[in-house]
Amino acid sequence: MASLTYDLTLAGLAIGSAAALTGIGLIVTYRATGVLNLAHGAIAMICAYVLRGLVVEWGWPLPLGALVTLLVVAPGIGLVLDRAVFRPLALAGSNPAQTLVASIGVFVLLVGAASLIWGNDARADAPVLLGDDPWTQLAAVVALACLVGAVTRWTRFGRELRAVVDNRPLAELSGIATDRVSAAGWAFGAFTAGFTGVLLAPYVRLDPYGMPLLVVEVIAVAVLARMRSLPVAILSALALGVAQAQLTRLHPEGWAGPLVEAVGANLFVVALLVAALVLPGVGGTDALPPPVRGTRVPAGVWLVAGVLLLLPLGFAGEDLSTAVQVPALAVILLSLVVVSGRGGQIALGQAAYAGLGALFTALLAAAGLPELVALGVAALCVAPLGLLTGWPAIRRHGLALALATLAIGVAVSRFVFAQPYATAGLTVRRPAGLDGDRRYYALELVLLAGALLLVAALRRGRTGRALAALRDHEPGAEAAGIPVAALKLLAFTLGAALAALGGGLLAMSVRAFDPDTFDPIRGLLWFTAVLVLGADSLLTPLLAATLLITLDAATHAGVAVALIGLLAALTGRVPPLTELLAPARATGRTSKETRPSEPKAPSPTRPVAADGAARPAGRPAPRPTHGTGGAGRSGSPAGGRAQSHPPAAAGGAQAPDTGRRRPSATPGGPRLVAHRLSLTYPGGPTALDRVGIALASGRVTAVVGANGAGKSTLFDCLAGSARPTAGRVTLDGVDITRRPAHARQRLGIARTFQQLAVFPSLTVEENVRVGARDGAAVEAALRLFGLAAEPVRHGPAAGLPTGTLRRVELARALASGPHTLLLDEPAAGLDAAETADLARVLAALAADGLTVLVVEHDPDLVAGIAHTVHTMEAGRIVPRKRS
Repeated sequence: MASLTYDLTLAGLAIGSAAALTGIGLIVTYRATGVLNLAHGAIAMICAYVLRGLVVEWGWPLPLGALVTLLVVAPGIGLVLDRAVFRPLALAGSNPAQTLVASIGVFVLLVGAASLIWGNDARADAPVLLGDDPWTQLAAVVALACLVGAVTRWTRFGRELRAVVDNRPLAELSGIATDRVSAAGWAFGAFTAGFTGVLLAPYVRLDPYGMPLLVVEVIAVAVLARMRSLPVAILSALALGVAQAQLTRLHPEGWAGPLVEAVGANLFVVALLVAALVLPGVGGTDALPPPVRGTRVPAGVWLVAGVLLLLPLGFAGEDLSTAVQVPALAVILLSLVVVSGRGGQIALGQAAYAGLGALFTALLAAAGLPELVALGVAALCVAPLGLLTGWPAIRRHGLALALATLAIGVAVSRFVFAQPYATAGLTVRRPAGLDGDRRYYALELVLLAGALLLVAALRRGRTGRALAALRDHEPGAEAAGIPVAALKLLAFTLGAALAALGGGLLAMSVRAFDPDTFDPIRGLLWFTAVLVLGADSLLTPLLAATLLITLDAATHAGVAVALIGLLAALTGRVPPLTELLAPARATGRTSKETRPSEPKAPSPTRPVAADGAARPAGRPAPRPTHGTGGAGRSGSPAGGRAQSHPPAAAGGAQAPDTGRRRPSATPGGPRLVAHRLSLTYPGGPTALDRVGIALASGRVTAVVGANGAGKSTLFDCLAGSARPTAGRVTLDGVDITRRPAHARQRLGIARTFQQLAVFPSLTVEENVRVGARDGAAVEAALRLFGLAAEPVRHGPAAGLPTGTLRRVELARALASGPHTLLLDEPAAGLDAAETADLARVLAALAADGLTVLVVEHDPDLVAGIAHTVHTMEAGRIVPRKRS
């Protein structure tokens, strides 16, 4: 028994050493470049193939082949990736979501290239680099970790690396060659990937898909280490490796036996799932970027696509058997249009939902349900699973969301699709009467058309605008009254159902359930294909499915994968294909020259009255300020429920009437009140310290202070974007401390942001309609702020001047019919004339009865409009000294 324990421990140390190498490489690359290199496993696979080719096929001595592979080929791959892919993205200012997509593209590109060069057959003759002694492998890993630690702590390069990690722009200003640091990080990360590959190759299946997936699983150790601590990553890897080896001794009886054995054989997958879903998320809060230009496809293109889809009805034999898979895959890819294209969420686990749809369809049909009924019921069964698995992921963003969805896909693949208890003896039949390829293809076209119509309806109207707003600016969407969590769940649930429907169709098309068709690598490929072709276009699933199915069949296996990967790796320089097909949309800027026959539109930088007259320039006269506020004009009729209206424009514009009624308030009394608010960040400073403030109807209250005084934190607590650790917020005496931002918007509290919160993929009018519930209020707000004229109104918000975008944001806030308006530095980025116009509007809003809070640095604006001014220092409101 002791001998068995020792042998299993040694085997676990060997696995843990390879996992530790992966963790070291991922952490160093992430700390040097800010990129989670999901292509790490693909680089490992390439290096394993290279070493095998040099030693086994070309007859090189193993030491020489290892030196060339690890010191030339692997670092060379890293330097090429840095120079050709990631440095251009950094120079272009790409967000972390875009760099993540690029790393997935590199993964897909390398997998496709390996498939083209070496084929898909597994190789079992990879050379053993360090022998079979796991202590030697462990010693090499520990030595490498010590070397990294010493370089990081005691060398000039290490100091530069830490400086780049802390603040890259400041490091550049300090004279540090940040590009050189990033290049070194990529070279070292690729070296560790190569080292991992050559260590694992003799013990695992060496093929273009097996090893990359195995390395993806051991990303868990880097996530457990929070992408920072090398000792934690190494200890986690060794502990998981030894525990996984020891669990192979368990062989319980009964129904739980196969599941326990599956867990024991895939402990790194369990760790990845826990680390991704339970631990605090790593990375930023970025969503996928919105489309650069309109993605409405011309009718002629749709006509051509329809004709091409009908052509296979005239095919026969092998051609028809291949084409019959296209509509099924298109339905799966359509699910990504919902989740990633319109919702902006990074979804890497759709292959799991597709595979579950195929599995449930086969099981239900075997239980006696007709095949078509089984297909529909399977989609309905998988939809709640999308809800269940999406729930822990919806609070995550960017890198954290990518890891969460990838972990779900890997877990389903390992614990369901790869287990005999779930798939043994499974057969898949087509519906009765539709067994022939031609008839089945016709059925697929009907279901595909229905799915396209469903998604097209979802993308229109209020729900479509809400999804686009969620993708473009999540905090702004929530502030506009959109229930972000519920909308994400809707997208994930519908996406899971569509993926399941497509998965069932795909299994029927080939008359078999193949677990490899739904492995996580396929999920990465499908996600990448949709992104590079245009994620927000309904044409994309048709193009991507046709490309992935037919290109390999017509040429060579791996061509389509390599092409998709190349396009994704160049995502910063190659626009999505469907954006090239779409007609250019107006930018929203007014032309310097206007045709004589066209009426000249009002200036987009100055508000106008409803009759088109420009507002007079100049600031309103300064108002006296008071320490804590006082009686002001009532914003609601006595004894009734207040109707809130933005003011009439100076030129006689009628205030927009939303018809929404608000709770009554004491005339002139406070409506929104903060009671002794405190907020202390975990392990950080106290941002608010027992702050109290009362905002009265019909008055403008200003909060001023130096940066870091706590103004924005107080603002966020009032708006619902942050929750205080102590104290409460009340509205008309009702505690709303736990109400989120979108719920407060529905109670009549609207806000704007210091950093512009507009939705660039929507038009100006659509921006204003987000969160509004009355068309008349939208029209009045557009006219009030000079946004009603063409081409501003129907042009996209992307590219408009800052002054115009500020007015778009204000119009959106007022169109919701608020009684309280919270403005976070509304004059940021405005010139003197625009600031004067803003001051006039805010004074008129307060005169019309609205409660207005302004956090602002401009003393002239504050002096010109504020009835009450509070000064904050160190998280407290400074009492006003009495003269």
